[in-house]
Amino acid sequence: MKKRSLHKMLALGLMLATASVPHVAAKTNFNLVGKQMLIMLRNSHYERLNIDDLGVRFFDTYIKSLDGNKQYFLASDIDMFRAKYGTNLHELLLAEQCMTPAEEIYNLYRERANDRIKYAQELLKDDSSFTFESDREVILDREKAEWPVSDEEAKQIWKDQVEQALLSEFLRRESVADLAAKQGKADPLKDKKLPSEMISLRYERILKSINSADEEDIADRFFSAIAKSYDPHTDYFSMSEMERFMAGMKNSLVGIGALLQAEDDGSTKITGIVVGGPADKEGSLKLNDRVVGVDHTNAGTEEAVVDIMFEKLDRVVDMIRGKEGVDVRLKVEPADGSPGEIKYIVINRGKVELKDELAKAEIIEMARPNGGKQRLGFIRLPSFYADFQNWETRCSTDIEKLLSRLKEENVQGVILDLRGNGGGSLEEVRRMTGFFTGRGPVVQVKNSRNQVEVKDSSHANPIFDGPVVVLIDKTSASASEILAGALQDYNRAVVVGDSSSFGKGTVQQPMQIKKMMPFMADASRAGVLKPTIQKFYRIAGSTTQLKGVESDIVLPSMLDAYEVGEAYLDHALPHDIIPQAPGYRQLDRGNLFVDDIKKQSLERIEKSMDFEYIEEDAQRLIKRRQENVISLNKEVRKKDLTDNEERRELRNTERRERFAKIAEKDADLFSFYRLNLEDLELDELVEIDREKDKESYMRKAKDDVADLDDTPEWPSSLDPVKREGIHILADLIEAAEQARVAGNLQNNNG
Repeated sequence: MKKRSLHKMLALGLMLATASVPHVAAKTNFNLVGKQMLIMLRNSHYERLNIDDLGVRFFDTYIKSLDGNKQYFLASDIDMFRAKYGTNLHELLLAEQCMTPAEEIYNLYRERANDRIKYAQELLKDDSSFTFESDREVILDREKAEWPVSDEEAKQIWKDQVEQALLSEFLRRESVADLAAKQGKADPLKDKKLPSEMISLRYERILKSINSADEEDIADRFFSAIAKSYDPHTDYFSMSEMERFMAGMKNSLVGIGALLQAEDDGSTKITGIVVGGPADKEGSLKLNDRVVGVDHTNAGTEEAVVDIMFEKLDRVVDMIRGKEGVDVRLKVEPADGSPGEIKYIVINRGKVELKDELAKAEIIEMARPNGGKQRLGFIRLPSFYADFQNWETRCSTDIEKLLSRLKEENVQGVILDLRGNGGGSLEEVRRMTGFFTGRGPVVQVKNSRNQVEVKDSSHANPIFDGPVVVLIDKTSASASEILAGALQDYNRAVVVGDSSSFGKGTVQQPMQIKKMMPFMADASRAGVLKPTIQKFYRIAGSTTQLKGVESDIVLPSMLDAYEVGEAYLDHALPHDIIPQAPGYRQLDRGNLFVDDIKKQSLERIEKSMDFEYIEEDAQRLIKRRQENVISLNKEVRKKDLTDNEERRELRNTERRERFAKIAEKDADLFSFYRLNLEDLELDELVEIDREKDKESYMRKAKDDVADLDDTPEWPSSLDPVKREGIHILADLIEAAEQARVAGNLQNNNG
């Protein structure tokens, strides 16, 4: 995995988003915006760095944001720009002249990209020259490589990349065809465009994105690079990006309620429709329909329709979204229509709640070896969401309701699943920690003046005081680390999962740049700066920065094999320690019985074929990442694929037999009851129907290629980590009960 900031990674699917004006040509003076942004960074960033020392970093970060894989620019281009701008970008920012270098560098990047991609497309017009018989290898990640010194060297890099892309696509199609034949199914790719055509169209989308960038897009790219030169999480958001960010935080959108995916042919495909959403209610838009144009004004004329072929997804989203109650007209190629058929669909925009992203829970009844049952609560929290405008949506309120109902249901312990939770609102985690600890310090926050503020929980008494297990992985970050770290410091919970969490120990605050602009300036598109203003520390004194929260019980993980975490990001702030928080009083760690339950867990892990497979795959991944090359020889690659397929088939044969036995045992061992937010009013909870619940929120398009994967699903929908977490919690409950019985006997005997 490349070392990139996580929150701006390009996604294949985006939910249609919040109310805003459509994307318009920028009128704002971005030279002035750049000056004000740098002044704000200088005055508000936690580190208070000397900007005179940052010119080189500004330049390097901007270049890397454009050409991180070193495949567009020539070495002479970099030398030229470094001589002109390599040390003085901070001066040009303050002098209101920053858009000159930003645009000059971007324009040459655009020129180089057009040359390189058009060369690649020329190669693809006649792919017969690619025999895939050489012994050459191509570098997968060129971040640490050198820039090509000549056009000839650059062309060779692109020729190798085209050959690698073609070979990969040929082999993928062969594999899919073979798999379909084995299963007696039709080849889902047989009617697709030729591999060379598909790859050329992918390049076309990249080129459209690069060529369509206007002044605001270039400013966004440049200012983001300047901001990230301070630390990985300081960032600049254009107005459109900020609107999407705020929509994600409150888990509700204003749009049509559809999931989009960029297609190789340039269109935007409908891959999901929210049940009960605007598109679903209107009824005309279908799964797999292709959107090729948008009339966001609903003027009703052909001239008003904007062609979105090969357009970036986020810009398509900007055109489709709008105010609640206002229509949008889509130009659509229907999935079930004849070639070339077009229809127009008008949908009234409405509010769409992202129910899949809300907190949810379940109750797990587990038979005990000596008779009776344990009732366990399982809570899944995807993010620490909150609506900062009116606070109608708050994850802490949702968790409070779920936890209270779990207590009413007499659960004996709770698993809190924070895997994949990238964080969110600091206020929400402060409130939530108290649900398990009662009143007391939760986190310490230090500002740039070294002033430390202790954030306390607001609950005098915990809602739930029984055994707790917290599941984390390498992508559990920020607020997740505050909660997991506090519960660990209090000895209130056993933390289970990857070796550690992400390691983001910083706090960012959005600041509207327009508030700092001169009164008469047009600041409508000035954007938002999100600087790091504080560092947070655990109540025991250690920051989670870089190190994260380390698991009490480590489980084998693929993520531990990737370069995931703060330590792999550029310009990450250091780890340090401050004194523990006043009033911090930890519970007796002996009450967690960590040594005993860890021993029991290790015994299960050693016997687990699933964890053994994970460890084997992780070692292969590490080896492949370290080698960082891939062969351009078809026979070599086919052998690798054959080995992988044989391994997959052997595993699946073993899994099917073993999973059938586990499922049979699970039927006697477990019962699962659903507890989503809408279930809170039910007098009696219903048993979970996994198949039915899959599309209770969104209907998704069938993926014929994905359906060829015959890997059996986890028995009872329990992935290895969740299953082991349940066993660890059961062991913790059992150990606590035995200790309580022993204590009572001792007291009685005394």
